[in-house]
Amino acid sequence: MPRMSLGEFDLIARYFHRPPGAGPRRAIVGNGDDCAVIAPAAGMQLALSTDTLVEGRHFLSTVNPARLGHKALAVNLSDLAACGARPLGFTLALTLPRVEENWLASFARGLLDLADKHDCELLGGDTTAGPLAIGITVFGEVPAGQALLRGGARVGDDIWVSGHPGEARLALEAFRGSLRPPLDGDALEACRLAMECPTPRVALGEGLRGRASAAIDVSDGLLGDLGHILARSHVGADLFADDLPRSRWLLQRPDAEQLDCILAGGDDYELLFTAAPAQRTDIAALGVNLSLPLTRIGRIRAEPGRTIWSAGRGQPLADRWVSFDHFKGGA
Repeated sequence: MPRMSLGEFDLIARYFHRPPGAGPRRAIVGNGDDCAVIAPAAGMQLALSTDTLVEGRHFLSTVNPARLGHKALAVNLSDLAACGARPLGFTLALTLPRVEENWLASFARGLLDLADKHDCELLGGDTTAGPLAIGITVFGEVPAGQALLRGGARVGDDIWVSGHPGEARLALEAFRGSLRPPLDGDALEACRLAMECPTPRVALGEGLRGRASAAIDVSDGLLGDLGHILARSHVGADLFADDLPRSRWLLQRPDAEQLDCILAGGDDYELLFTAAPAQRTDIAALGVNLSLPLTRIGRIRAEPGRTIWSAGRGQPLADRWVSFDHFKGGA
């Protein structure tokens, strides 16, 4: 006798319902009602963000579903991190072309494992049939008046970036077959992990409250995302190409390829932030405490625009980089 396909509510109950005692519980009314009801703690404000991942646009059809579940939540947690917010909960809107139980079990495991790591409760959502797409809205809390925003950069501030941006782009180019020479096995696996399973810098974001003047996560390319800070803050920037952090895998690539990946690659989900020079010691200590490289890569200036310096900061580079845009494409 053929096995019957799961219906919508069976699917939710089997893969996304958390029984009492499983996972974080802080909602007044959680998953299973028409609306979730949540309340921030006293003296806190809510921070909200939403992202959609579409097959063929944001991820490959061959991606491990556990990694896809992880990334779907990670990119949203990264937005909370950029605001200095602590995660509270999230909703999931999942569009599926068909019900594949093995795929769903793996996807849910990757999603909920990351949620549990950050004490972030699945509050509800929706499932429907159609081309594979994952929409998540995440909720966090931040002390009143302490949210990190894009508009706070000031002339003279340092520009910092976390981690090693560029590896995700390197993996994408490897899958496109455009790298000469191609990546070896170890490099490909490391860069693929960076692309498919990014680490949201939540602890860093919380640690930057009161230290950073502005922040953003690097999703569409370092230069493009820096541009959002510059526009909101009405300032310009000098970037020092020689100071950009380069992972061991990027260091094996030609110089021009390194810069392309770091400056315009995107999909890194590192934090790009500004801070006054007086904060350097505290920020360096924060990086040590988190075992996370934090690198000064430039400074904020009054003149609008950006200049990318190299060769001992005495020679500007031709600025040819364009960041990703969903409707225009990108580098």
